[in-house]
Amino acid sequence: MTRVTSSAKLKSLFRPDCKSGRSTKGISGQENRGRKMSEEKLYAVKNDKGVWLSLDSSHESVWYTNNPTFFKDRICAEDQIIGRKAHIVTLIEEPEKVVLSKKQAKIVEKAHKAIWPATYISGLKDSSEQRLLMKAYVNGYTVAKEKRYMVELDGLVTTDGAKQYLTNKDGKWFASRIKPSLHQAFTGEELNNAPEWVKQLNREEVTDDEQ
Repeated sequence: MTRVTSSAKLKSLFRPDCKSGRSTKGISGQENRGRKMSEEKLYAVKNDKGVWLSLDSSHESVWYTNNPTFFKDRICAEDQIIGRKAHIVTLIEEPEKVVLSKKQAKIVEKAHKAIWPATYISGLKDSSEQRLLMKAYVNGYTVAKEKRYMVELDGLVTTDGAKQYLTNKDGKWFASRIKPSLHQAFTGEELNNAPEWVKQLNREEVTDDEQ
């Protein structure tokens, strides 16, 4: 099976329906359940030369190297291979990854190493967070970029007029002009754990370009 990461990437012609010679009525309950489970799947047709089948607006068949028609229903795709040296390719849309905090990501990492991952995650008190982490365990996750802040020290300037910012080095807080080599962009946690006088200062969120 071929995987696609997003339906937005399926830029070629897409057929939600088709002119099938076979009826889908009278499908048994078991078959119908199987079809529902496959709702996330799409089907395309490729010939033995590795070229994709593409249908134009009049449903005429054209073969392209990288412009296939996608079918929601496998039956539609099966109709297209009748009498042709071709086969069906099933594409599965990958689920969207969950965005987690660093703390949550560590929990999921530990769950992967646990003997009973679900039990490890279900030990959390917050049921909504349990569901989020279980989804992350199954579908994968990305870690949210932590916001960072700079603290301009009002009234403090260098002798040449440059603004000075809160700076930390080796656990010591002081004022300095902006220097890439110094730690001057802080996380909210860093500022919240700083001395009381630091907490009283106005902070401004910065972008990656400003850090």
